[in-house]
Amino acid sequence: MSAEVNQGTHALWFAKGMKGIFSLPAMILMASFIGFSAFALESGFTREQAVFMTFTVWALPAKMILIGSMLGGANLAACFLAVTLSSVRMMPMVASIVPDLKTSRTPTWLLLFLSHFVAITAWVFTTQNINSVPRPFRVSWFAGFAITLTLVNTLIVAVSFGIVASFPPLVAGVLFFMTPVYFVASIWASATHSVVKVAFIIGLIAGPLFAMIEPEFDIIYAGLGGGTLAYFIDRRWFRRKIQSQPGEIEP
Repeated sequence: MSAEVNQGTHALWFAKGMKGIFSLPAMILMASFIGFSAFALESGFTREQAVFMTFTVWALPAKMILIGSMLGGANLAACFLAVTLSSVRMMPMVASIVPDLKTSRTPTWLLLFLSHFVAITAWVFTTQNINSVPRPFRVSWFAGFAITLTLVNTLIVAVSFGIVASFPPLVAGVLFFMTPVYFVASIWASATHSVVKVAFIIGLIAGPLFAMIEPEFDIIYAGLGGGTLAYFIDRRWFRRKIQSQPGEIEP
């Protein structure tokens, strides 16, 4: 108990987590949400709808996919499937950081609640800084960062939604372009396996092609087809190269 007192309190580490919104990844994400506001406005969504999406859907790529699917004329089931498939990538992120966050006394309901806030920015920031946080206070620290980042981005969307309407078209276009740039950069930077990068490249090519061929299901086709193709390429090419190297064992 005395060791924990010397390390601080849960409130103190929650506040230290809140300071993480001034980090570079968080600042880029917050700027990207201004671009998302411009995108939602140009797509015909209301301020209330954009704020609700930011607070509940949370992950920026999922919101982009949802709006893109709706603009493409996809039905509710197709939109649901596209967003669900895009969010499957969050599961390994949650599985990788939960063992580093929890202690034997951490309640399961709290971990389930905090898992909602796991997205690329929160995951990258956590993996980079978690080792400097004492284990008894890691949940508090992560909650301070992730919850604050979500609330701040929700506020940014609420405030900037009306402002971007008065921006010159060039400025609005730049802000809008920040969103896909952040999406592309963050996915590529966080990719630690060759199959992810292969799937990413295939998706960049297949996405526009399917948008012209079958706009209602372009994201689903590009995602499922591109991911499956990337898997077989990785198994047949990259894994064989690893096996052919002496002394290397396939993971």
